[in-house]
Amino acid sequence: MISMGACADEKGPWERNFNYGGALGTSYSITYLSSESLNFQEEIDSVFQVVNQSMSTYWPESDISRINRGDSTIVVDDMFREVFELSKEVHEKTQGYFDPTVGVLVNAWGFGPGRGMELDSAKVDSLLQYVGFDKVSLTQEGRVRKEDPAIRFDFNAIAKGYAIDRLALMLDNNGIENYLVEVGGEIVARGENKIKDKPWVLGIDDPQVEEGRRLKVALELTDAALASSGNYRKFRIDSITGEKYVHTIDPKTGFTRNSKVLSASVIAPACAEADAFATAFMAMDLEDSRAILEREKQLEAYLIYLDEAQEVQEFVTEGFKKRIVRN
Repeated sequence: MISMGACADEKGPWERNFNYGGALGTSYSITYLSSESLNFQEEIDSVFQVVNQSMSTYWPESDISRINRGDSTIVVDDMFREVFELSKEVHEKTQGYFDPTVGVLVNAWGFGPGRGMELDSAKVDSLLQYVGFDKVSLTQEGRVRKEDPAIRFDFNAIAKGYAIDRLALMLDNNGIENYLVEVGGEIVARGENKIKDKPWVLGIDDPQVEEGRRLKVALELTDAALASSGNYRKFRIDSITGEKYVHTIDPKTGFTRNSKVLSASVIAPACAEADAFATAFMAMDLEDSRAILEREKQLEAYLIYLDEAQEVQEFVTEGFKKRIVRN
């Protein structure tokens, strides 16, 4: 949903270093500028390794997978604790629309590592008893407590943003002041593109284009994070009925949500925060999202939605609007 403006190869005092590959079920690209040629591939691989070991539901022996299977002896690491605490904070600020305990529903709807099932209202209601971030806690020693052992965590709506934040921290610790970290379209930008002597320029895709890509808007990003969420590419089609099921699950009803919001792009100080709020805004009514944006001054957002006449409309906060590149 987010694309990066390519760095030019102009010669100058700045060396453009670039690493790319696959991780977390998607692709990544990391550009960092320095006065000499550098290669942080080993450090990058290490970050992905430790994040996966802590929070990947696709790794059977990760901490989160073992906790989901009912292992109460696991003492979580600092990363898991940070994501847990931030999830709790966003859960409260979004009135429960961001909820990482939807894991049992994610699997049931066929969007997770578990086996999907045929769902009706009765089955969804029976699964909702295992959903609710108020039903879990973290002890001072770092052990997860669940009201019911069947409760399953799914941090996928925040872990990718958190991994980007960890990659950014790694670059910070290595003295890099100008860089762009992108994983699966989510981004942290620091400093500026010194080769072009201008801020980093990013593009947000048009949510109405299901095949291929078309740029909806371009913006400049400096010392901030950007994450987007949308229903337009992440869905599955029932092979019998042909009905479309979007990937956004409403944790209050247990059903997938056909929201009028087509996409939500959020700018925040940290990518994990942007990631979590962008996910919540897809499940919330537009007016509720706007109310949160009024309160949470550290957030800026660009929401694309359908009005009552099914016409595409936009809601853009002032801070986001100022970053948009005008042609």
